[in-house]
Amino acid sequence: MRANGEVPVALTIAGSDSSAGAGAQADLKTFGALGVYGLTAITCVVAETPGKVQRIDAVDADLIVEQVELLLESFPVAAIKTGLLYSGEIVARLARTLRDRVSRIPLVIDPVMVATSGDLLLQREAITVYETELFPLAALITPNLDEAAALLGQAIPNLPAMRAAGAQLFARYRSPMLLKGGHLGGDEAIDLLCTADGVVEFSAPFTRGVHTHGTGCTYSAAIAAGLASGLHLQAAIKRAKQFVSAAISQHFTWQTKDGASLHALNHSATERHC
Repeated sequence: MRANGEVPVALTIAGSDSSAGAGAQADLKTFGALGVYGLTAITCVVAETPGKVQRIDAVDADLIVEQVELLLESFPVAAIKTGLLYSGEIVARLARTLRDRVSRIPLVIDPVMVATSGDLLLQREAITVYETELFPLAALITPNLDEAAALLGQAIPNLPAMRAAGAQLFARYRSPMLLKGGHLGGDEAIDLLCTADGVVEFSAPFTRGVHTHGTGCTYSAAIAAGLASGLHLQAAIKRAKQFVSAAISQHFTWQTKDGASLHALNHSATERHC
């Protein structure tokens, strides 16, 4: 058993999800399940449940920066991930704060733009700031197909288009790119890691009939946990893929007052799979 000082530490800079299925709450569950001590810098507070975003209020940018700086000064942070950053101001301030630190701390960027429900989560002017100021700092960027389509300005309807899009994204941003293909459906959920060394495919059986949110948050947090624990990038992604697939397949289900089914990832189920 490791001593307290040997436990890896990871920081998530993300929104707070009231249903605890996505955002910083999902990240903390993921970190804990994978043996990593998690820290949080909250960027906004979101009133939401799976399938519905009711309200988003941003945290003051000065307070976000103070959270990040205090945590980085106080803890041996070994990996950082970003989730919902909400506004261009927040993205720009974080980029300035992290610029001198990411040479020694890997940064995983989950460019959260649209909720699973279809609700817009990121102010539109923030996309350009992501591209020019934050993406160049990344050890890995993890867009889903909708986010990749927004960045490229084109639809990605199938696997050949996904391969082409991954190559375009890497060529444009010159940062390792994990393009997530879960929205394609089919029998396999296929993700593509695009780097200067080529393309590596990660796949897992596609679980049908599950309508949750927070899969992207959980996936990127699991990758960050792997990097914090000393895994190289491909190994961190492979373990994270297994982790999120198990969390989906063994999801929780509740009935709402109107009789609908409410699904959530089961982060604890993954402990015996990874």
